[in-house]
Amino acid sequence: MHEALTELHLITITPWKIIGLLGTLLFTARWFVQFYATKKNKKVTVPMSFWYLSVSGSILTLAYFIWGKNDSVGIIQTAFPMLVSFYNVFAHLKNKDTKETVKPGGPEDN
Repeated sequence: MHEALTELHLITITPWKIIGLLGTLLFTARWFVQFYATKKNKKVTVPMSFWYLSVSGSILTLAYFIWGKNDSVGIIQTAFPMLVSFYNVFAHLKNKDTKETVKPGGPEDN
């Protein structure tokens, strides 16, 4: 998994790096999903797919940091968002009968 598949202009591509890049791509894609849902609903919306992308992206990125790169900073910065994402997936599944919406207008807007 650590052997180079190819080298492109000083960038070495390994299977672990592909896993890490895919995790980053999924973790980033969640913002585009959230943007689209908010624009479509004309109010702030966090769809369930946001949390699925968060979980899958952070699992792949965490695997890269643990086994591919062995980077403790990357592990710490990825583990907490992954736990929060898992929590939100379970919270959504537990309360799937109720429609959840996120509305602006907290105390900071007063």
